[in-house]
Amino acid sequence: MTKTLIVPGLDGSPAPHWQHWWADCDPHALMVDLSNPSKPNPVLWEVELASIILHHPGCILVGHSLGAVLIARLLTTWPHLKVRAALLVAPAETEGCARIGHFGPIPERSLQVPSTVVASRNDPWMTYARASHLSRVWGGQMVDLGHAGHINVASGYGPWPGGKRLRDDLLARTRMVPAPDHSERIAI
Repeated sequence: MTKTLIVPGLDGSPAPHWQHWWADCDPHALMVDLSNPSKPNPVLWEVELASIILHHPGCILVGHSLGAVLIARLLTTWPHLKVRAALLVAPAETEGCARIGHFGPIPERSLQVPSTVVASRNDPWMTYARASHLSRVWGGQMVDLGHAGHINVASGYGPWPGGKRLRDDLLARTRMVPAPDHSERIAI
């Protein structure tokens, strides 16, 4: 089974956040532990996430808020990493935000992996129009959750089985095809 790397955002995703729930109930999921979540360093976080990906090649990345932005930064900066797909939930706008402005500008080019962006019509951290635009430039599919806030605990998202279904949809869209065997065959 493909490893799911769950990437939290600013201040982490403490229980009962859906990311924590997911990591606790899915044996194929791993919560990524990023340094100093209340004072994030974009370069350090990229290196930490890249290191974990190197230990789990072919993984699927699931990021929330600043974690989604981190994934977009990483995939556009380090395109050689072996990532199967990315689920980007409620990305956070970096522009104009003192605590996360140094993560910007948010990359506006293809992520080079299949992706799904999940957004809300009333997210205080990013407008739906901006999330939709990023989904298009990243080459991803867009999922509209309606009026779901920031898709976090404050918005009523503790356990979120729908997130796991979206991951499973991405996995189904990106079935791994075995590499052809090009070894030389010798007849005896």
